[in-house]
Amino acid sequence: MSTSDERVLDNPARAALTGPHAHFAERRGRVLRYPVDVTPWLALPDVPDVPDADDWADVAALAGPGAEIPLLGFRGRVPDDWEITFDIDGVQMVDDGMTAAPDPEAIILGPADVPEMLDLVERTKPGPFLPRTVELGTYLGIRRDGALVAMAGERLHPPGWTEISAVCTDPSVRGEGLASRLIRAVAHGIRERGETPFLHTGAGNATAIRLYESLGFRLRLRTAFLAARAPEHLTETRAVGVS
Repeated sequence: MSTSDERVLDNPARAALTGPHAHFAERRGRVLRYPVDVTPWLALPDVPDVPDADDWADVAALAGPGAEIPLLGFRGRVPDDWEITFDIDGVQMVDDGMTAAPDPEAIILGPADVPEMLDLVERTKPGPFLPRTVELGTYLGIRRDGALVAMAGERLHPPGWTEISAVCTDPSVRGEGLASRLIRAVAHGIRERGETPFLHTGAGNATAIRLYESLGFRLRLRTAFLAARAPEHLTETRAVGVS
């Protein structure tokens, strides 16, 4: 059972970018984001500080012209002149007593493995994974005959918590339990630091939710995976500031 403060998970990207991942943070006004080649998540001000017009202008400035802007967990109103490009319901789940354990076949993946990691992600579509995502935490993989066939790793890092992400297996090895093994192995490393695992998935992904529940995760909240594109007039004149 988790003893970590769950309230930081209400806005996990912001909690990470003002905490353990502060060295990644790009800032304009009250808006934060990760570098575009690390992960796409952008963090709006915490509730009840509902984003105002200046915040939305800063979002546009950070994103740049024509960019699709992911707003993890945002349930407020996007300005009328913005284009909603992606909007699906999601769930956030937290470790509730799972059995975490290292895996003898799992290897640590690093920058040299990124081309293969990107290829596996392209084939399996677990969610955003970019050339520098591997810098966010520990990524573990399993190889068969030298080829990377499964992986999982750490992404958002709010204080006291670490998100398990990029869980994927090649179709040729599905059904062998590799995803479960890697989740337990990544969770073991998180627990060894005295932190608690959590994760996100689509609310309609019943197979994944059943897997995570069977491993010992519980539903914490229903969230949203939302992305939007700013109108051109907001991105033409504003420069980006980086902290």
